[in-house]
Amino acid sequence: MKINEEDRKKAKEDVNKLHMLLVNRADQSAELLDITDVLSQVGKKIDTVDNPSALINRLVNYIRSVAIAGKIHFPDEQEKLMIELSTMGQKAGLNGLYMADFSDKSQFYSYLEKMPRR
Repeated sequence: MKINEEDRKKAKEDVNKLHMLLVNRADQSAELLDITDVLSQVGKKIDTVDNPSALINRLVNYIRSVAIAGKIHFPDEQEKLMIELSTMGQKAGLNGLYMADFSDKSQFYSYLEKMPRR
């Protein structure tokens, strides 16, 4: 199920808000930098992808996976944005995520795009 334009706009706003909140955090670990790279990439792509709910779903799974590995805690405001994004991402269903590597940053970049290495 695809999300409508209003939901797409809301998702983009939430992605950008979360990106800004994470960029301004004092503890900039390698995992947090990877998360902000991916948030930036998704913010650019969300307007052009055919199925934004699947992209958001992959984003939330990636963030959760990397946050667990890096022991990153999200304060309330950031957690609320994550919950809103995950609610939008649920519209994608499973959509090919069975046996997927959630922690792979390259899933958000095409072969022609340069992926930041940190």
